[in-house]
Formats: sequence, structure tokens, C-alpha cells
Amino acid sequence: MSADNVAEELKVDAKTVERWITQGRSPYPKYRGKLAAMLRETERYLWPDAFSPDRAAAADESEVVRIYPHRNDIPHELWSRLLSSATARVDVLVYVGMFLMEDPAFVPAVRAKAAAGARVRLLYGEPTSREVIRRSTDEGIGKSAISAKIRNALALVRPLDGEPGVEIRCHSTTLYNSIYRYDDEMIVNPHVLGITAPHAPALHLRRLSAGDLFGTYAQSFDRVWETAKPPKW
Repeated sequence: MSADNVAEELKVDAKTVERWITQGRSPYPKYRGKLAAMLRETERYLWPDAFSPDRAAAADESEVVRIYPHRNDIPHELWSRLLSSATARVDVLVYVGMFLMEDPAFVPAVRAKAAAGARVRLLYGEPTSREVIRRSTDEGIGKSAISAKIRNALALVRPLDGEPGVEIRCHSTTLYNSIYRYDDEMIVNPHVLGITAPHAPALHLRRLSAGDLFGTYAQSFDRVWETAKPPKW
């Protein structure tokens, strides 16, 4: 991306853009949001000195749409709206996520999103991993219970394997949070020792260019994705 490209998009002089780069000047706020979107970065990453601690904290708080005491308090209509409105990205990081497959519209909707050009990445737990077995034991449901649930979930999602735009992998990481991303909105389900995921809290987030909270969880997803491998069907 050249300075001329940026200048044309923002309707400023190319020399102004060059000064942002070569002289370390910060763009006016009205340009920062647009430029951050063009570069697919947050404003605070690009211009960390442009935000006071109070303003940075306020931006992070503004990314929180709502906090639910339990994940199963999230209305079905919200899950449906998030998936139906996504156009570019659908990311799911879980061990099982069976509640998604219990909706008969989920697999067809994901297939349609991918066919329309969205990138879909589905991450499930590796059934034989010690991390999954440990989680199953910690939840008091026997060491093999979650592994069996994962195999069931994979069987239900297998029709999507090989669909253009859909990638399915299994991970062996300790799952601190389940993450469900739909474009610039996200549900984060933090996990609590001894409590099953449906009864743990959930956060509904919306990405803002000046915020950092959404980006933190998005980066976490990417780190897990990089270590994951295709399922052993």
C-alpha cells in the first residue's frame, strides 16, 4: 500500500501521509480510525502515544456490549443474528461446542457463508490429548466424557470438511476461553475450574479501532490455530 493509495482513500495530500511515516506524526483522530481499518490494526497499536490511560481504558470498556453470568443465558436469537450477519469471517474455538451443532441450521448456514466468500475456521479439541482428558476430569464427568463429545461434534461437522472456504482443525492447548467470532463481533466464554462451559460467564464484544480487548482474544485464536492439525476422522 503506497502513500498515494492512502492519500486517495483518506482524501489528504500524499505528503501528509509521508510525514505520518517519516516524521512520526500522528494523524488527526478523524483519520486514525479509517487508516486503522485499512491496515487491519487497532489505533492503539499504530499510535500508542496518542491515547491517555483513561481514554485507552474507556475504549476497551466500550468494546464490551454485554456480560452474561452464564453462557446459556445468551438468547438463541443473538447466536442466529451473529452468524447470519457475518460476511467475511467465522472463527470458532472450543473443545466441543455441541450446542452449535444442536441447531440444525448451523452446518447449512456455515456452508452458505463460505460459499459466499467468508473464511470459516473451526477449532475443536484433540480427543486424545491430555489437556482434553484433564478438563474432563476437572469437570467431574470422567476422563473420557469430553473426548466422546468431541468425536460426536466432529462427526456432525464432518460434512463441511473439504468445502471451499471452510477449515477444520483440532488443538491440544489448555482452553482458557472458548471464542466465537463473527466478523467484528465475538462471544468469549471464560472457563472456570469445576464449572461446565454453559454455566460459566460470557462476554459479548464488538471490535472498535481504538480498543484492545477484542484484538487480544483474536490474537489468542490465531495462536491456537497455528498449532492445530486436521482431525483424524
